[in-house]
Amino acid sequence: MTDDLLGTPLPGWTPPPAPAGVPLEGRYVRLERMDADAHAADLHRAYSGHDRLWDYMPYGPFSSAAAYHRWAKETASGEDPLFYVLRDRASGHCGGVASYLRITPAAGSIEVGHICLSPELARGRVWTEAMFLMMDWAFRAGYRRYEWKCNALNMASRRAAQRLGFSYEGIFRQATVVKGRNRDTAWFAVIDAEWPALAEAYKAWLAPRNFDAAGRQRERLSDLTRLVRVAEDPGLR
Repeated sequence: MTDDLLGTPLPGWTPPPAPAGVPLEGRYVRLERMDADAHAADLHRAYSGHDRLWDYMPYGPFSSAAAYHRWAKETASGEDPLFYVLRDRASGHCGGVASYLRITPAAGSIEVGHICLSPELARGRVWTEAMFLMMDWAFRAGYRRYEWKCNALNMASRRAAQRLGFSYEGIFRQATVVKGRNRDTAWFAVIDAEWPALAEAYKAWLAPRNFDAAGRQRERLSDLTRLVRVAEDPGLR
């Protein structure tokens, strides 16, 4: 049997470390390991009045700050998923969370998920830089594959994945059950060979010169990442 039928050899490759939750610092955002006592009240404030944020989540909405604090204490304090809180460096407030999950160093695979953003952060520089910092850490650490999965009905998440440079990989039908309803799961990923070009796209978009005095973008990130993406999501056409 020839080598090309066995898969591409990976000489010298070793499994990367699991993330340790060290803070990740950017120009617009600071990512902090989630701590219920330090972050839950501010996050609940940011989410209050926006119950639709939880439509595709397996938990929430939360009726009180105490309920959210309890969830954070019980659920968001482990190693997988490992939750980060997005702190807006301009305001000092926390406005969202994201996590590493399905962390599989032996395969060089890691996923980003549990993303929940207050409306004030959605699609802005804080959120985009947070996604850049998390992906950059993973590939610098030696991961080969960075995944994004979402409910196939969640078109906002599917659009976000494409904007951020993830390539569409298909739908896993009847993948799970969430809140008593069927979930088909849409899969997206970035691999290590794509990251250098994507990283340059992020840096160009995040550069201060890409924004006018009113904070409006001059170039769209989706335009910068389009040339790197291998496959478009047909559901968004």
